[in-house]
Amino acid sequence: MTDTTTAAPATRVDRTRLFAWLQEYGVYAAVLTLLVLNVLFTPRFLDVANFRTQLVQVTPIVIVSLGMALVIGTQGIDLSVGSVMALSAAMVVLYLGYGVLPALIVALVAGAAVGAAGGSLVAYVGVQPIVATLALLVGVRGLANVLVPQLMEFRNPDLIALGSSSVAGVPIIVVIAAALTLLMAFLVRRTTFGRQVVAIGGNRTASELSGLPVKRVLMTVYMISGALAALAGVLATARLQASDPTSLGLFIELSAITAVVVGGTPLAGGRIRVLSTVMGALLMQLLSATLIKHNLPQSWTQMVQAVIILTAVYVTRERGPR
Repeated sequence: MTDTTTAAPATRVDRTRLFAWLQEYGVYAAVLTLLVLNVLFTPRFLDVANFRTQLVQVTPIVIVSLGMALVIGTQGIDLSVGSVMALSAAMVVLYLGYGVLPALIVALVAGAAVGAAGGSLVAYVGVQPIVATLALLVGVRGLANVLVPQLMEFRNPDLIALGSSSVAGVPIIVVIAAALTLLMAFLVRRTTFGRQVVAIGGNRTASELSGLPVKRVLMTVYMISGALAALAGVLATARLQASDPTSLGLFIELSAITAVVVGGTPLAGGRIRVLSTVMGALLMQLLSATLIKHNLPQSWTQMVQAVIILTAVYVTRERGPR
């Protein structure tokens, strides 16, 4: 006769281990599975041009997701990143006459300023992150459309080169995204600031009582998110050779949140998984490209993504405190 009292705890332990493995390595296993399936069933998948296209397309999402991971690590959310991309696209073409570098600096400062506004509302005013950044999502997109009300093309060779040039066959924008990923991983794992972010996300009240500069850290996190979104907007504008604040960055906040959650960073905060976030973005891009190459409708991609998101959230919830 089976002892049910010992069987039940054993089952819970096995399930906990499974969820722990899925949170740590699930996104890597999913990307590997998709790669293998594409190698077997997708014609010309291994072409260098195909890999180049996929990396270029996912780069803006990766850059935005890095900032989003920091914000979510503090139990926050930043819905304004798509609008910040639009604002940076407007600013860079408006100041392009002064040179690429000044235009880039103005665009990044504008993104950081929007992040500072969101961070101030969250840290000092006490507004819920979703409310504060939702207001900025609407307002900043409107400002961008006022500055550049319609698509504006440009012919600046330096900015075009930023979006189209390569280093050893690798697009510059991909190199930038890779460098930012390494920098963010170092920031989170090896610096005092990174440890403070994780601590605040784990328990904000305890962090305040222990003397951590909670408000300053929150402000910095949202400023970083805004600056990274602005950089993504500049790179996307350089690649398209045109500024279109009306459509640039639309719904990218959802893609970034998806990448962070699928990568194993819990919405409850207290943990940031940088490399897994990048893999989450690659997984969503690869999934979408796979279905398109097999002539399946976009609605299939959306439904599969929904299942993946729900699974990722469930796994992180199961590992949390009961």
